Amino acid sequence: MVDERLRGAAAHLLVTNIEAIELDDEGDHHLRRVLRIRSGQTVTITDGAGSWRECSWTGSHLEAIGPTVFVERPESVTIAVAIPKQDRPDWMVAKLVECGVDRIVLLHAGRSVVRWEPDRVERHLDRLQRISRSALEQSRSVYRCAIEGPVEARSLLPAAVVAEPGGRHLEPSDAVVAIGPEGGWTPEEITEAADSVDLGDRVLRVETAALVAALRMIDLRR
Repeated sequence: MVDERLRGAAAHLLVTNIEAIELDDEGDHHLRRVLRIRSGQTVTITDGAGSWRECSWTGSHLEAIGPTVFVERPESVTIAVAIPKQDRPDWMVAKLVECGVDRIVLLHAGRSVVRWEPDRVERHLDRLQRISRSALEQSRSVYRCAIEGPVEARSLLPAAVVAEPGGRHLEPSDAVVAIGPEGGWTPEEITEAADSVDLGDRVLRVETAALVAALRMIDLRR
């Protein structure tokens, strides 16, 4: 459950150091121009590693008004997912971070339609990291979400359960759930996975399946 002080703050920001508070250009712009925070309003800050504290906006900078609080990290949730088409990765990352996923691994699967060219990977990941930061701040999270990849799916599947019709139910011990591309997993990929899990009788888009899997994993860990 989100602490009421986090929930009630006028804004929540990711910073580098919560003991020596300095806003980067993005954080300063967000407070001044986007949210138009007024002097005296409370803003919470986090280092993205579990620590956070309350501050007061003076009109020019943040001043700490509360002690540093540390929140124990819940059991890890990792979603590995074939890269969806067009701008769907943006939506997917935002929602997975808002829900509390700790790690997202992007995959190139056997039937993937979307494959990032090596010279564009850094640009794509930078964009998703910005989206992840915004989602962390919006959802009042105190932990960053790692975004990795893309990697070849077969390198990860032995340590993952794959979403596949006819599989078993998700279990609390499942550490990594892998979501395949729109064309589905190849028979070889299914064989190489640790097991298969069923997400229901609906045909879901890649990004929707990733969100369903994440919510079920998080619910199992409560």
